[in-house]
Amino acid sequence: MFGQKRFPVDETDLENNPTLSDVVENNIHMLLKLRVARAKARKMQEKLADRITLVSGRMAFVYLHIIWFAAWIALNTGYFGVKPFDPFPYGFLTLVVSLEAIFLSTFVLISQNRMGEEADRRADLALHIGLLNEAEMTAALKMLHAIHEKLGIENADDAALTDLMMATSPEDVLAEIARQQRRHVG
Repeated sequence: MFGQKRFPVDETDLENNPTLSDVVENNIHMLLKLRVARAKARKMQEKLADRITLVSGRMAFVYLHIIWFAAWIALNTGYFGVKPFDPFPYGFLTLVVSLEAIFLSTFVLISQNRMGEEADRRADLALHIGLLNEAEMTAALKMLHAIHEKLGIENADDAALTDLMMATSPEDVLAEIARQQRRHVG
């Protein structure tokens, strides 16, 4: 990371924030660039589903439906001199609303599936980085312990240090979590 070239930024970007390190700013820019690239790589169907989900998830969509339902019912009461085209119990309105609900729920599920896949990728990355950090810290503790021994410095809590220097296996951690859950749940 040291001596690494700064991430290229747009001319439209604000000045660098002097309270953030270059590493943090580079990470922010890199993550935003990846997010934009993923958004551009979406298929047309995914873009359409996301757009429909975005529009239908707003209060304006609810207000539009309130106006639509009120107008439909008002026009089909016969009070406004219009012959009812869908008299009570509004069977055609029910059909239209049911079809709309089917399609909207499908679009929402498509968007959620894509977002779930992205969340899985981020979780995999976070797990990989966490495992790498754990391995690096274990190696650093072992080196620090070797330096202490070489210099003849005694460690006050040698048992805890020895415990921390053990490599952590993700499989063993998951197995222990499952064992503890079984013990506490049932």
